[in-house]
Amino acid sequence: MTRTRIKICGITREQDLAAAVAAGADALGFVFYASSPRHVSPERAAQLLAQVPAFVTRVGLFVNASPQDVREALAQAPLDLLQFHGDEDAAYCAQFGKSWIKAARVRPGLDLLEYASAFAKAPGVSGLLLDAHVEGYGGGGKTFDWSLIPRALPLPVILSGGLHPDNIAEAVRTVRPWAVDVSSGVEAARGIKDVQKITEFIAGVREADARPSL
Repeated sequence: MTRTRIKICGITREQDLAAAVAAGADALGFVFYASSPRHVSPERAAQLLAQVPAFVTRVGLFVNASPQDVREALAQAPLDLLQFHGDEDAAYCAQFGKSWIKAARVRPGLDLLEYASAFAKAPGVSGLLLDAHVEGYGGGGKTFDWSLIPRALPLPVILSGGLHPDNIAEAVRTVRPWAVDVSSGVEAARGIKDVQKITEFIAGVREADARPSL
């Protein structure tokens, strides 16, 4: 049986962290983008990261941050993986000596094969996150047309953008990504997670893993 990895992003509270871990999340995301309602400072992130148990990946999300800001965050917060959601190029992403993933804002006309190829051979790259193209950065809770995803990309696919408990099983069975990433789809309010939604989301992924592709 295929096992789709699951990242719960936008963690801001200890109780949400604990709920995601208890439900079986493989990774937790912490947002270092000041314009986001889920933003955490490096100091606050360090407090939360101290409670992440072994074998749960700690991911830091950045958007067009200066290299100094990324390094300052790393100096305080022990992140395992960096996620770049802006206009960063491969050389920028690879400079921090950490494993990283790059987000693509998917829209008709974007050549995902060409986009992925620009990052595929860079040191430390470990995945391509596919999100919806909306104004600003991040998917804004919107889905995109999954048929725009090529069958073979040179990087593991992390599916994001408008995922929630009611559509996650269909998403996994349709795309068969390496991993899925959710934030607003498991929230009670911006930056506040909903334990039941987290549990239902992860259960939906596991149900899809056990069933044939669509």
